Amino acid sequence: MNLSLLTTVVATVLLLAVSQASSAQERAGDLKTEEASIETSDGKVIKYELGTIYVPEVRSDPKSRIIGVGFARFRSEDPKAPPMFVLPGGPGSSYLQRMNSSQSAKDQLGQQLGVLLPICDVIYVDQRGFSEHGDVLSAKLTIPARPTDRAFGEEDFIAIYSQLAKDITAEFAETEIDLRGYTVKECAADVAAIRSALEYDKITLNGTSFGSQWSFAVMRQHPEIVARALLSGVEPLDHGYDMPSYVFAAVQRMWRSIEQDDKFKPFLPEGGMAEAARVVIERLERGEYTFKNDSGETIGVFGSTDFPWSNPTAILELYHGNTDRWERQAKSGFRGGSQNFDLIGPLIDTSLAITPERRHRMVTDPATRYLGRSFLAYMATEDTWPTEDVGDDFRTPVVSDIPVLFAQGDWVVSDIPVLFAQGDWDVKTPLENTFEIAPYFTNSRVIIAERGGHGVLGPIAQELPEVWAEVMEFLRTGDLEGIPTRVTVTPDRTFSLPKLPDETKAAG
Repeated sequence: MNLSLLTTVVATVLLLAVSQASSAQERAGDLKTEEASIETSDGKVIKYELGTIYVPEVRSDPKSRIIGVGFARFRSEDPKAPPMFVLPGGPGSSYLQRMNSSQSAKDQLGQQLGVLLPICDVIYVDQRGFSEHGDVLSAKLTIPARPTDRAFGEEDFIAIYSQLAKDITAEFAETEIDLRGYTVKECAADVAAIRSALEYDKITLNGTSFGSQWSFAVMRQHPEIVARALLSGVEPLDHGYDMPSYVFAAVQRMWRSIEQDDKFKPFLPEGGMAEAARVVIERLERGEYTFKNDSGETIGVFGSTDFPWSNPTAILELYHGNTDRWERQAKSGFRGGSQNFDLIGPLIDTSLAITPERRHRMVTDPATRYLGRSFLAYMATEDTWPTEDVGDDFRTPVVSDIPVLFAQGDWVVSDIPVLFAQGDWDVKTPLENTFEIAPYFTNSRVIIAERGGHGVLGPIAQELPEVWAEVMEFLRTGDLEGIPTRVTVTPDRTFSLPKLPDETKAAG
């Protein structure tokens, strides 16, 4: 779970919204396919097989409802490598939805397939609970207005999210949908079912973010079907919630680039970005960012949970006394609204949860002073969401000899045949995740993409053809030799100069 997620999920349930496409007449293991195609901007038509696999919603329940899970298979004319199963992130993402969402999405898919189809079949797999070939589970939420007389704190996140989870589960209890079935273990079993239905022997796993976590689940439950894996934005099974200090380490690497930029030097205090951040967080903790209207009434209070940790420009503006952004927000009012909330995220994440050791580390992590502890709201609802805890034995990594390629930013090479590709500016699945998991794969390689963001395989393929050729060789043969451990890509983010308040400009 990304640390910033709960800043948008402060809501109560209004109504249930479920798109249901499964049929009671289908049996587990049934497969339906049809021919489909996409056309790229240059007129190239790419044909593929659009399919639905029918599986039990809860495999441990003999009376389980049967649901559909979508997939798309693009066939290679001359496969030289195991078929690649591409698993989307999220949870709450679908390549099948995305590929027809726009012409640019079709063109992007065409580029990816143009690289992969010469060597292997490519199969894009939907997530159960987020598949238009089955169910898209969501709730309609109303977002309450934020209080104007005090800061919004951790206790608010916990109270609101706890009520949200109770309301949603109560709503679904009145339907035929069994929310117990939406776990990463069931998702892994879906991959195995599709592989069997398509009559493949071994497969290559490719996943970014939750797609990598899903891949770890497949390797844990069905190692016999995995030939190798190519993973980026790495999220191990015991990393359902982001470790604040890991995220903060990525933030500090970005700060370092700002401190080395001559354009920012006039705005930096002695001590650099760390000193500016310390001053701003102390002001937030003292309640200094409080705004009143002309009548003296408090109209907005900003606290430590509002610290803009991912926006160095905003930090420097606040350090220099420019509070325009927050003042405008306070004057315009904290309005509520409504939105759809996809359920697959909390169902999977709270089922994955984390081990007691990691839980202690997270709660006591010193970086929570800056990044907050919004993960406490997820932790508080682990027993409310009906998905079963996967267990510490499943979450805890074990040594594996499956050849996998992990791609992730700032990395140390481990001795496993897995390629991790990771960007060291990734604040969603930080580099340190890979450092923790890589030693458990005894035949692996790590690519650190300096200044790369969340998911760096695309930038590597586009900017570093020689490196990508080595990646393709790995996909063909499983050979990790020749793959570099550190590369540099175009910075994932650029930063604008802060705007100073008028009085500071005049004084300067």
